[in-house]
Amino acid sequence: MPKKSTKSSCCETVKEAKPIGEVTHYFGGINVAIVKFKKTVDVGETVKFKGANTDFGQKIESMQFDHQDIKSAKKNQEVGIKVTDKVREGDMVYPAE
Repeated sequence: MPKKSTKSSCCETVKEAKPIGEVTHYFGGINVAIVKFKKTVDVGETVKFKGANTDFGQKIESMQFDHQDIKSAKKNQEVGIKVTDKVREGDMVYPAE
C-alpha cells in the first residue's frame, strides 16, 4: 500500500497586491469617488476598486484636488476621481494587474 503524503497542497499562499488607496467618500449623483492614496498615482494609470460589493477596474481619466484638475495625486492626498461604477466608503484601490 502506498504511503500517504503528509504535505498539504491545498493551501498555497498567493501573494495579493497591496492596496494603494482607499475610498473615503462617494458622490453618486456625479459618479465621483474621493480616494486617499498611499503613494503617488498619475492620471492615465489603471486601478482596480475592490470591496464587499465592488470589483472593477478602470483607467483614471481625470483627477481633481480642491476643484482643480491635477495630473497626479501625492501620497496621503485625497482626490476626486470620476468612476464608471458605484463605489462605497472603505473600498480599497489596487494597482491593475
